[in-house]
Amino acid sequence: MDYLLQVKIGALVGLLLLTLFFGFIPARMKWFRETSGTETHRVVLSFISCFAGGVFLAACLLDIIPDYLSDINAELAARSVDTSFPLPEFIMAAGFFTVLIVERIVLNCRQDAMQGSDQEGAPLMRAKGHSHGKAISTNLEGSAHHVHMDLQAHSSFRSFMLFFSLSLHSVFEGLAIGLQTTDSKVLEICIAIVVHKSIIVFSLSVKLVQSAVPPMWVAAYVGVFAMMSPLGIAVGIGVIEAQLAAGVLIQAILEGLAAGTFIYITFMEILPHELNSPENQLLKVFFILLGFSVMAGLTFLG
Repeated sequence: MDYLLQVKIGALVGLLLLTLFFGFIPARMKWFRETSGTETHRVVLSFISCFAGGVFLAACLLDIIPDYLSDINAELAARSVDTSFPLPEFIMAAGFFTVLIVERIVLNCRQDAMQGSDQEGAPLMRAKGHSHGKAISTNLEGSAHHVHMDLQAHSSFRSFMLFFSLSLHSVFEGLAIGLQTTDSKVLEICIAIVVHKSIIVFSLSVKLVQSAVPPMWVAAYVGVFAMMSPLGIAVGIGVIEAQLAAGVLIQAILEGLAAGTFIYITFMEILPHELNSPENQLLKVFFILLGFSVMAGLTFLG
């Protein structure tokens, strides 16, 4: 087993364990169950989310996109593909729209199902001990995402499937790690994803616990979300290790889809949600620049 493969497997295991760790902290600590989410919690998570946004922005613009464009252009040149159509950029756009369309379709289908239900607003995903019969709307990823889900409306299974679909882009995050060809790039992208996913899963777990969701469902949400990026890493490793005849081209295309996913996460989820909020604007910009600077420094030291 070569060193690069060892680094990727280490990233896979580390990402899985850290996501589970941060996800189960609120579920295991009584303090989180007794609070309703103080302003301090929200401000701190917002600043950390801004830092993660800067990290993702740097990883996207300074690492993933330049590497992808270099790989895909070299492969197209090797195959004598000469076209005026911007194919590399189109592949990135395909990755962007894939995540966008999947999320919008699932949310739209869920809303249609809720409107047509005879039990609209009935809390089928009941809390143990008490429930007031009201649907609890929660920001799915706290300060990291602006997607909302109704934890108690319709059914537990459909809520679970909604969350599963929103976790699909985590597969492409992991794919970006699995497809890298140098250990330094693996570590840089892994840092970006660890920061991002830790914030998301921590915020999600806090919201679930404070909404009195049964522990089994908390574990299910956290567990599925934790497995998505490692699954992407495994797929990326498999593509490279298979050494197919068209393996380099497949790798380059998957890199482009992953780059489009990073663009979506950065510019459609993290940054708009934080910067559209009027509180602490200058501090938020500072933490975005801080996250970007840290990753830029790592890239410069290379």
